[in-house]
Amino acid sequence: MSKIILKHNRDESLKRFHPWIFSGAIAQYIDKPNEGDVVDVFTSDNQFIARGHYQTGSITCRILTFENEEIDKNFWRKRISNAYKLRKKSGLAENENTTAYRLVHGEGDMLPGLIIDIYGKTAVIQAHSTGMFCERQTICEILMEIFDNKLAAIYDKSSATLPFNKNQDTADEYIIGSKSENGEIILENGNKFIVNPESGQKTGFFIDQRENRKILEQYTCNANVLNAFCYTGGFSVSAFCGGANLVHSVDSSQKAIDLTQKNVELNFGKQVNHQTFVDDTFSFIRNAENNFYDVIILDPPAFAKHNSAVKNAIQAYKRLNAAAIAKIKPSGILFTFSCSQAVDRTNFRNAVFSAAAISKRNVRILHQLTQPADHPVNIYHPEGEYLKGLVLYIE
Repeated sequence: MSKIILKHNRDESLKRFHPWIFSGAIAQYIDKPNEGDVVDVFTSDNQFIARGHYQTGSITCRILTFENEEIDKNFWRKRISNAYKLRKKSGLAENENTTAYRLVHGEGDMLPGLIIDIYGKTAVIQAHSTGMFCERQTICEILMEIFDNKLAAIYDKSSATLPFNKNQDTADEYIIGSKSENGEIILENGNKFIVNPESGQKTGFFIDQRENRKILEQYTCNANVLNAFCYTGGFSVSAFCGGANLVHSVDSSQKAIDLTQKNVELNFGKQVNHQTFVDDTFSFIRNAENNFYDVIILDPPAFAKHNSAVKNAIQAYKRLNAAAIAKIKPSGILFTFSCSQAVDRTNFRNAVFSAAAISKRNVRILHQLTQPADHPVNIYHPEGEYLKGLVLYIE
């Protein structure tokens, strides 16, 4: 097995169990590893400290264990089983009312580089490292064991997330089973949604907003609601569950709008007052009627995927929220989110604070929102807290 020797005093983060090693911390390699290899990590005085997957780039090693243990099938079985136990304890696994949840959340489940989402009887695997991609067959076998062969399909959707596109010839594929003809219909808090892992964003559905969509329901009775960046219409469905008078769903993608309409009709038929708009959200809000919406939801895609984009992202969040605060009806409710991992909670809150100050309206925070229990944050890896949200009362 290849070895990584760290520079003097560059092992402090590992002693605090942080699961990443950056390239600048490495003094030398013994038997230079290949992309995806399991490597041993030693301190400058040649003491074993960790074992993980090697990769090219600024994050050179993703730590799998701080113990001197074999990375074999038993290792993967133990880690994935522990993740499943957590989902059972949090009431998600084996829940008849909610059949979609995240089973493995990378570093949050001590499996850095691996995402596994469950959609009914379909599991979707997404590898963010070559090391995890190389283990996908073993992972599939373990999933079938844990679910007692109740999974009908396991889909690998890693081609877009493997680092540096080194596996351009690697196509997404069903490792077990095959595509559901009309997509998988899942339940979230009793609501039905169509999920298509092959063509949907990420693994097919934004599972991480499940609890926040439930909170929305208490604010939408008889309300005029704007769901901006609606994607598959999760917040639109929740708004109607809460008794909304009307919902306007906006997205720049016709494909997303079509799926939103299908999901609203799947739950409420065509009798509800739902209108869809294929438009740029910034333009739509800027041109919207003043004091028309009682509730506005802003759930944009990540404005900053890298630290270099943080400054521009903060400005975008400020402009977006300022426009919404200016338009919303007095006593209105604004749900506003950032899923940009590079934008921390303080930066996001300051951007929204600046937007409120520009409006010169009285604004109060009702809820501070985050990701749910099936997207756990490893306490030694605070970077895993990516979803930030605020519910604001606008006078």
